[in-house]
Amino acid sequence: MIHVPNRQIVLPTSALVLLAVCAVLIAVGLLVPSLTARAILAVLVLIGVAVLIRTALLARLSPNEHQTDSKADPNESEPGIFELGKLLDATMSGMREGLLVVNRDMRVVASNNAAYRLFNPTPRRLESQRLTELTRNPAIYSAFLDALKGIERTGVKVETHGPERLVFDLRVVPLASTNGAGAEGALGVFFDITRIERLESVRQEFLSNVSHELRTPLTAILAFVETLETGAMEDQESNHRFLSIIRKNASRMHGLIDDILELTAIEGGNVQLRSAPIELHALVNEVISSLATKAFANGIVITNNVAPDAVVHADARRLEQMLTNLIENGIKFNREKGQVTIRSESGTRDKILVEDTGEGIPAQHLERLFERFYRVDRARSREMGGTGLGLAIVKHLALLHGGEVTVTSELGKGSTFVIHLPHPV
Repeated sequence: MIHVPNRQIVLPTSALVLLAVCAVLIAVGLLVPSLTARAILAVLVLIGVAVLIRTALLARLSPNEHQTDSKADPNESEPGIFELGKLLDATMSGMREGLLVVNRDMRVVASNNAAYRLFNPTPRRLESQRLTELTRNPAIYSAFLDALKGIERTGVKVETHGPERLVFDLRVVPLASTNGAGAEGALGVFFDITRIERLESVRQEFLSNVSHELRTPLTAILAFVETLETGAMEDQESNHRFLSIIRKNASRMHGLIDDILELTAIEGGNVQLRSAPIELHALVNEVISSLATKAFANGIVITNNVAPDAVVHADARRLEQMLTNLIENGIKFNREKGQVTIRSESGTRDKILVEDTGEGIPAQHLERLFERFYRVDRARSREMGGTGLGLAIVKHLALLHGGEVTVTSELGKGSTFVIHLPHPV
């Protein structure tokens, strides 16, 4: 809702047309998914709103003129006022961007719902309050102060630290007075860029992690190739050992690139599921068979305790991929002569449980365990050939099925990963 002083204002036809155009731009902006397109439309709306508010301020300063017009044609002015108020209210209420207008005294004269949620004032109103009563943020105050001096401010980054951290891009423009003696007020629009900031942070962290993960095996490969080139080729024993290390690191890089491409495809919505009823016991047996050599090498016993008649609804290939990642982790991070057990439960949702008898995971790591490249023991994980993306892939595949994956762990006893799958509709 837009909040304005109680005085009724009649605007000329051109202003009404401009208001209608602003409403159309906002409607288009709510439908367009592109953040860039929404930002451009928001700037156009900002300019239009600035012109409208300036016209409204001029109308306040010249009430006699408007009263004369009203007397000249009373039958036309009242419906115009009503339609203007209704359209302006709907337009501003539909804006996702926070709108705030202050006068020369830095008191709020107009705002919308988005601005109210941003400042969340006590008492529960924005109008007539000074800007310093709403916020102590120096970036906001200085931007509005500059606008009152006639200086337009754009690209002002504003952060709030309430229940959650929010980031805004603030644009403030001056509202010129009629006599040319400075600005009559200032209009500010707060564009919420919190999601963009988070995505940028995730992107930078991802690139940093990928660079680090690729650099480690690549450095080892180059080092041993140089060693071979400088004379180690003649030493047969060292020759085979170096080639084995090169192969191991090259395989690690190949696996990392495959997992990155896989995760990118899943997160980008480019993976199509073909869900169907699956005999879970048989599928688990196939996964165990594929990992039998690795389990034997580590002295791990894998047990399939899934009921023979258990059926779940999922994409068979993707469920096999999830189970392979979880069971393989159970093999890698288990104790010597440990066990990995797979069983299932049925209730409001189907559950597939993968239990191991490893050392367990400290509680402080559980919340972040499914993040990309997050490792509890980085050195051990790399030594065993892990890419740090397996659990992230499991998480996103479970979400793609409309389910989730959870973990519980007890130090010294082991961990239990659970895939939750919904029943078919």
